[in-house]
Amino acid sequence: MKFLTEYLWFNTQKRREYINVTGEVEDALAKSGIREGMILVSAMHITAGIYVNDAETGLIEDIDEWLENLAPFKPDYRHHRTGEDNGDAHLKNLLVHHQVVIPITDGRLDFGPWQQVYYAEFDGRRRKRVIIKVMGE
Repeated sequence: MKFLTEYLWFNTQKRREYINVTGEVEDALAKSGIREGMILVSAMHITAGIYVNDAETGLIEDIDEWLENLAPFKPDYRHHRTGEDNGDAHLKNLLVHHQVVIPITDGRLDFGPWQQVYYAEFDGRRRKRVIIKVMGE
């Protein structure tokens, strides 16, 4: 079995951003030479997430609104007693989750129609990273 590990770095301009990383994931897969296996994409921070969905602008806005309604930015999270102000970002991470595993078939991401990989930043404006781990034959 072969493995390849790549890292993506982000320093977003806004507190919340959704960044399509499908191209970077495909580049890592191509670089690996793996034809059959799995690829793990994981946010290495507890205030960010990774998800697979459609790359449609209206849907991304709907996702952001849905997450903000479920875990709104507000001053009274108990977590803020530590001096942080990102309690909502931790909750949004739990809703989106921090990683996805994508099958690799015949050297390609084995996606259904419209599926794309997104990095979801919930507490931006500082340096964060994502790991891409390609595994297979």
